[in-house]
Amino acid sequence: MTESALEILRTRPDLAELAAFPFNFDLDRAYHVEEVHLASGASLEAIAGDDTGGTYFLCGGTTVLHASSDGAASLVAGSVEEALEILIRLPWWCENVSAGMTEEELRAAVREGDEEARSEFAPDLEAQREALLRGLGLPNRPLTELVALDEAATANTEPDHLLLNSADLCAYQLEEPYRQPLRDIVLGPGRAALERARCGAPDAWELIAEDVVLCEGVLRAAGEDRQARDLPLLRFLLERACTEVARWPEGRRLASVLVAAYGQEADVPLLREATDGQVTDSTRAVEWARAEAAEEDEFTWIELARRQGRTENARVALIRMLDDTGPQAGRLRKLSRALERLGDHAQAARAQSNLVSLQDTDRDRAAEADILARLERLKDGLRTTVTSAG
Repeated sequence: MTESALEILRTRPDLAELAAFPFNFDLDRAYHVEEVHLASGASLEAIAGDDTGGTYFLCGGTTVLHASSDGAASLVAGSVEEALEILIRLPWWCENVSAGMTEEELRAAVREGDEEARSEFAPDLEAQREALLRGLGLPNRPLTELVALDEAATANTEPDHLLLNSADLCAYQLEEPYRQPLRDIVLGPGRAALERARCGAPDAWELIAEDVVLCEGVLRAAGEDRQARDLPLLRFLLERACTEVARWPEGRRLASVLVAAYGQEADVPLLREATDGQVTDSTRAVEWARAEAAEEDEFTWIELARRQGRTENARVALIRMLDDTGPQAGRLRKLSRALERLGDHAQAARAQSNLVSLQDTDRDRAAEADILARLERLKDGLRTTVTSAG
């Protein structure tokens, strides 16, 4: 088995010294400024640090995460080897490097950065870089490939590599372009299925109708991108919802609203059945649809993610929502309950503790404190924590 780059650095002080300077991957700084752990519970090992107080972590034994000293964290690469190649060939001083550049543009940006580095602090840079790459057995890939690897890693930070402060359970920040909205994640399957249906894919309607959760996603996707050609599909789904009421509570409501919004007289009998007599004619259908078309909130996507089995996506969204929530009792209560449903009793207790502090009466405080005590008992103490310096 080939020795890993990390093992080589740990047994070759000469190479470790080059990694630390000038490339700022210092094995002697393998500690963080505070105790942290991954929200997913995956293993976390500090392997190196930089001179700004940032730390490189090995997650789950493979991927590399970088956490800054000021509360930001993102994946760097899928392996230590990839991370080191990126850090050595696209080092921190090459500030003009960006995604979308051609190979020639990237090489020019690196040459410019290298020239400044050589004049200011690393006169032997080329020899140092060559010795470190050769000693670690790293490849000489195109720079465009390295940039793509770095971008892909950062984009894959969430949901599995969300870093938390172990003391207060708040999340480290991730740049907004790399945070995919939960709405887009949970509507992805529905949008894709709707597009297949629109293209006339065989059995597309039946496949949607057989999966209640997928159907809900399709209906929500159809609601955000209304097209008249979808009406036959919507009627079909509403008819199915009316024959299988127990399985389709939310799908029935969504399909009824969408069909009613078209105000077709031919749909009135079906809508009368689906709305328990609230729709009696085409005019009333449109009025009813407007009244029932409630604007979706963040918790809509949390619940749909949970039903789709996207537990980690839902947890990440809830944790970030909790971090951004002030003294809002109603919102804290919803967050506490949603986190408990996902089995994250520690974060649920955090929300519940904040909620307890907002209660005005002894009775309300006691009721919420009782829930907090239950959540505290249910907390999962099995988590991998990296201990802070000192």
